Order: sequence, then structure tokens, then C-alpha cells
Amino acid sequence: MNADRIDVESLSVDRVDARGSSRTVLSDVDLRVEPGERVFLVGPNAAGKTTLLLALVGALPFRGTVRIGPVTLSKKYLARARERIGFVFANPSDQLFCATVAEEVAFGPERLGLPPAERRRRTESALGAVALERLSERDPAELSLGEQRRLALAAALSLRPGVLLFDEPTASLDPKSRSAVLRAMTNADSTLVVATHDLEAALEVEGAVVVIREGRVHARGPAAAVLRDRALMRSADLEVPRSLLP
Repeated sequence: MNADRIDVESLSVDRVDARGSSRTVLSDVDLRVEPGERVFLVGPNAAGKTTLLLALVGALPFRGTVRIGPVTLSKKYLARARERIGFVFANPSDQLFCATVAEEVAFGPERLGLPPAERRRRTESALGAVALERLSERDPAELSLGEQRRLALAAALSLRPGVLLFDEPTASLDPKSRSAVLRAMTNADSTLVVATHDLEAALEVEGAVVVIREGRVHARGPAAAVLRDRALMRSADLEVPRSLLP
């Protein structure tokens, strides 16, 4: 398994708004994700889920410690840490820029300096994982939102990262695309951290759930146990998923 452990200790993040006022978005977050674990960050809007993902990839200044596998996330080792991370943005157009689907997926392996045969193997494997192999010669701009989301995931999978970070991967997807994304997430060899409002996804992938509320870890545990706890969910401004209701 090509999976890294994530260790987060006393992580705090401040953000400055348009008026120049600073506020704390994450406060003293401690989190450990074991190699190969699937962790879903859930919580109300503005709870800090996406901010946590951005901190894990070093896209925001933070206080505290973040380790990805053996690498501590710091200015000195940021490039090394990012080599171990794949990030799938909420808006796939933020990361798609090549002329064809196949070129998009092959770009990462090519940047790594892999030989042509290995680039082809990785491209074919990643496209197959998200059921896009028949669209390999299409222009990414012509794809549907669901297909673009699957393509962005394939591009991340082709890098075979130790950690995969997802921001709202199933939002606004049709059932076919949603199933393809969840299947690829379930089968990925990487450690997964997913920020989502799709509570059913955490149940379907059989992951762990971390409830974020007001910038802090409010609860953590197996998805089914956490999400069926009515009192806990109510205290986090969330609702029990329909599939867990009597």
C-alpha cells in the first residue's frame, strides 16, 4: 500500500478578511490519520473543513505541526511534502488545463520524469479507476461536471500519492458519477481525507468521521456510530443521515 500517515498537532489557522480583521478559523486541532484510513471531515458551513485541507497541503500559513509520512510540513520541506499529496479541488476547472483527458492524467507522471511506458500504464489505470477510459481523447472543457470531477481524481491517482485530499468530491454529481468517485475512493491505495456535506458518502465508503465545529474537532469515530448519534449531530448543527433513521 502506498499510503502515508498524517499527524497534526496543535494546528491553528488565522484568516484575514477584506476589512483586514483577523479571526481564528482553526484552533488547536489534533488529528492522526493512519496509513490507508479514509477520514471524512463533516460539519456546518464555515466550520473549518476546507481550511484544514489547505493547511495539510501547505497552502495556508499555520501554527502547530503537520507531518505527512516522515516529512514535516515546513517552508524548507514543503516541496518534499507536496510530492506525497494529491489534492482534488471542489471546482475541477481550477486544476484542468491540458488539451485531452489522457494528457491531463499523464501530466503528473511526466513531470515526475517517469518513462513513457510507465506513464501509459498509470494513465490507463487511473482512467479505468474512474470509468473514463472511453473519453481519453476528449477535450476536458467539453466534459460534464461529473466527468471533470472524475478526471481531476484520475489526475491525482496517476501520481500514486501517499495522501489524497478531497474538497466536496460528490457535490452536484449525478448518481453515475457519484458512484464512480466513491468506488475510486474506496479502492485507492492512498490515505484519504475528505471534506464533505455528503454524510451518506462516509457510510458508503465505510470511513471514519471527524466532526469539525467552530474550528475545533468536536468528535471522531466510525461513520455509522458518529452519524447516528442524534445528540452529537444536533450539537454540531448536523442531521442524522436518512439511511440511519428508523
